[in-house]
Amino acid sequence: MLKSFADYVAFTLIGLAPGSRAGEALNFFIYDTLKIFLLLTTIIFVVAIIRSSFPPEKTKRILSHEREYVGNVLAALLGIVTPFCSCSAVPLFIGFVESGVPLGVTFSFLVSSPMVNEVALIMLWGMFGWRIALIYIGTGLMVAIVSGIVIGRLKMEKYVQDYVWEMQVGNTEIKTMTFREKLDYAREYTLSLLKKIWPYVVIGVGIGGFIHGYAPQDFLVSYAGRDNPFAVPLAVLIGVPLYSNAAGVIPIVHALMEKGLPIGTTLAFMMAVTALSLPEAIILKNVLKNRLLATFFGIVAMAIVIVGYLFNAIL
Repeated sequence: MLKSFADYVAFTLIGLAPGSRAGEALNFFIYDTLKIFLLLTTIIFVVAIIRSSFPPEKTKRILSHEREYVGNVLAALLGIVTPFCSCSAVPLFIGFVESGVPLGVTFSFLVSSPMVNEVALIMLWGMFGWRIALIYIGTGLMVAIVSGIVIGRLKMEKYVQDYVWEMQVGNTEIKTMTFREKLDYAREYTLSLLKKIWPYVVIGVGIGGFIHGYAPQDFLVSYAGRDNPFAVPLAVLIGVPLYSNAAGVIPIVHALMEKGLPIGTTLAFMMAVTALSLPEAIILKNVLKNRLLATFFGIVAMAIVIVGYLFNAIL
């Protein structure tokens, strides 16, 4: 139905020729925009209802587990149901640190939340199929868990800004919501989140549509193809200065893969864009000292590069 509508608008209503660069770019843009917003609205609403049973206070208690490795796993899993971009995940990250959650555990959440969430899962599933979606989610969780464990092992608490440790977080009573209140919350949250991310979706799909219709395959493959041994780290370096969430970058990844780029290279680019960004670094600079900030970016970037090479080797 959506594909038929996209075909009608691009090729009948507007009159572009099927197979032409402009026609294919516009068709891609219309179809993917409609599909993504439909998927986003459905999945965010459902997850919001689920998350309404787990307010921040309860979440912090769960993450403060006696066994730190268990906390890393739980924090990474929590990221799946928190569809934040890298910057919007920082305030909750700060709240975890202030409330006494182990530092390594908080970093597992900070990596997982923007990179591995229901938005990424449903969009990857819709565009590439369940195998690619599950592989990405699994490796993303692995990056988040391992990165958090390594940072926790390094015992770098002294590189957190002093004022963070001095702040006190009171215990807030957990309010039990009725099912009607959960539905109202889910509706308001879905609308609020869509208002925040829709520009990223439209811009991302627009760039993806342009790449789909106009970018020459030989040019892209020559710089990021399988024959280039430095394609994966190059994709990560290009991705870090950019800033987007999963909703905005996945359409670009889709277009790049259709142009022949290896899956490991394109997904490494996606991970770098969503999990690491310059705006995130600027915000974290107010919370972390330079050494810890550089360690965080270095460990995550290295893990992403390894995952990219692994994907290219086995797929």
